Amino acid sequence: MSSISDNLQCILDNIAASAARAGRDPSEVRVVAVTKNVDAARICSLMSVGVRDFGENRVQEAAEKMPLVPGSPTWHLVGHLQRNKARHAVELFSVIHSLDSLELAAELDRRCAASGVSVDALLQVNISGESTKHGVAPDATASMLREMPRFEHLRILGLMTMAPYSDDPEDARVWFRAARRLAGELSALQLSNVAMDELSMGMSGDYQVAVEEGSTIVRIGTAIFGRR
Repeated sequence: MSSISDNLQCILDNIAASAARAGRDPSEVRVVAVTKNVDAARICSLMSVGVRDFGENRVQEAAEKMPLVPGSPTWHLVGHLQRNKARHAVELFSVIHSLDSLELAAELDRRCAASGVSVDALLQVNISGESTKHGVAPDATASMLREMPRFEHLRILGLMTMAPYSDDPEDARVWFRAARRLAGELSALQLSNVAMDELSMGMSGDYQVAVEEGSTIVRIGTAIFGRR
């Protein structure tokens, strides 16, 4: 049975191969190990082989787990965030991947101001328009981003998206390509507190295609830890 360090090395090798096919430097791609239902001991074992970025889906699970993980890894919230959890989110996470409304942005900014912190965020885009997914519609992203400069404690780093589930990773390509094109269009807005430097897209089943299409952050759980 493969160890999680072996699984990680396989993922890094695949990222390097995908980056080479796209003429990219693999160092441009960051792996966020998604640790939903993963205990602190296994998180620490990944830290021992150099992983510094970890993603949690739920604020409550993260709050229980983080004190058990020594050192100072970067914690990413990769799951949907309800406004009533915003206070805890800004205290726990360095990067929030799931900003999907102006109301949430306002609440995060308010909570940041109260706590004396700032937080980095990614605008979640529902690139495929699926009714089961959260995120801003692509044609509404520009108008939302134009409101971001008034939130002084938020820094928008780029976009996050998910492709529709498919057994064939190639099916995700059209959606990842659309997200990359959208990020390019949005970068022309040149707004304060807003950059389009990061594209968080690609998970265990489709991260290789995502890297080929410009992803800078891949969110990988199952391919590292197995099914949980």
